[in-house]
Amino acid sequence: MTAPARKVAVLGATGSIGASALDVIARHPEALRASVLAAGGRVDALLALCERHRPEHAVIADERGFAALRDGLRERGLSTQAHCGDQALVELVGSDACDTVVAAIVGAAGLTSTLAAARAGKRLLLANKESLVLAGELLMDAAAQAGACIVPIDSEHNAIFQCLPDAHAHAGLKRILLTASGGPFRGRTRSDLTDVTPEQAVAHPKWSMGPKISVDSATLMNKGLEVIEAHHLFGVGGERIQVLVHPQSLVHSLVEFVDGSTLAQLGLPDMRTALAVGFGWPQRIDSGVAGLDLLAHGRLDFERPDLDAFPCLRLAFEALAAGGTAPAVLNAANEVAVSAFLQRRIGFLAIPALVEDTLAALPSQPASSLASLRDADQRARRHAEQAIVQRA
Repeated sequence: MTAPARKVAVLGATGSIGASALDVIARHPEALRASVLAAGGRVDALLALCERHRPEHAVIADERGFAALRDGLRERGLSTQAHCGDQALVELVGSDACDTVVAAIVGAAGLTSTLAAARAGKRLLLANKESLVLAGELLMDAAAQAGACIVPIDSEHNAIFQCLPDAHAHAGLKRILLTASGGPFRGRTRSDLTDVTPEQAVAHPKWSMGPKISVDSATLMNKGLEVIEAHHLFGVGGERIQVLVHPQSLVHSLVEFVDGSTLAQLGLPDMRTALAVGFGWPQRIDSGVAGLDLLAHGRLDFERPDLDAFPCLRLAFEALAAGGTAPAVLNAANEVAVSAFLQRRIGFLAIPALVEDTLAALPSQPASSLASLRDADQRARRHAEQAIVQRA
C-alpha cells in the first residue's frame, strides 16, 4: 500500500530555498505536496506560487498584504485560504495542515514558527539559522520532547547529518570540520575590504542566496553561525569544531572519528540535494541535481580562514564559548549591521566592529527562557542601531 503524500509547509516560499524546495516537491507529486506556502511581503510572487502548486493555505507575514492575497486568490479561482501574521503561521504549522515544515524564513522572524513546528512533532527541514543561534537549547529540547525529526538543510550541517546517521557513530566522533567557500572576498586582506560595495558582497561565487545570507558569507559570519548551529544539532563543543576554507564548495563538511577515519559528503553546490535528503530520509529520492564528476573538477583545496580579515568567525566562536545570551546578541547585532551595510549606511568592515562593540556592551546573561533571549535580542538591536547613528 502506497504511503500518503507528505503535506509540506514551505515557510519562506518566495526565497531561494523556498524555490529549491518547491522544485523538489514538484518532482514527486505522488509522495510530496505543498500544503502551506508562507511569504514575507511579496504578494504577487506568493500568488504565482499558489497558482502553480495549489496549496490549501497561503500566509503573508505583512498584514498590509492580506487583502491583496485574499482577493488575488479569488480572482484566480483558487480554493487556497488566505492568512496573515505570525500567529496564523504558528497555528498552521502546529495543525494537521502539514506534517513536514521547511523553515526557511530569514532572520529572527522565523523563530516562533520553527519552535511551533518542533513542539508539534513535525519533520523539520531547518534552514533558519537564527532559531538555533538564538534558542538552540530550547529548540532541541522541544524537538526531543515532541519526537520531532530535525533535518538541517544548509549544505554543511546536512553533510554532517548524513555522516552521523546513528548514535553509535556519534559516540566515536572526535571533531567536526565545517567547510566554507570563503565567499567573494577570499584571499583579500583586511585593507582590501575597506571600500567593497553591497553589490560585490552579494555576488557569491558558488551559491545563489538572498542578500542577507550572501553578506554573511562574505564576512564569514555565516560560518560562525553554523559553528553555533553545529554545537546544538550534534552536541559538540566549540573546541571540537573546526572551519576549513574550501573554495570549490564540493566537500560540504567532514567528520573525524577517534579511530582515525574521516568521512566527507560531496556534491555539487545545489540546495536541492539537502532538501531531497530532508524530504526522503532515510530513503533517497531524486533531487534534480546531477552527480559529481570529480575528474571534471580536478582538485580540492583547503585553507585556514583569515580571522584578521574576517573577524566575524572569531566573534562567533567567542559568543559560543560565552554561552547564555551571547549568541543572541551576536546574531541581533549582525542583522542590524548587515541591513545598514546593504542600505549603504555603514562600510563593510563596520559590520564586525559593530558586532564586537555590542557583545562588549552587553555581557552574557543566563538564557533561561525565550523571553530572556528576546530581551537580549532587542537590547542588542537597540545598541547596534544607536552605534550606527553615532558613527553617521
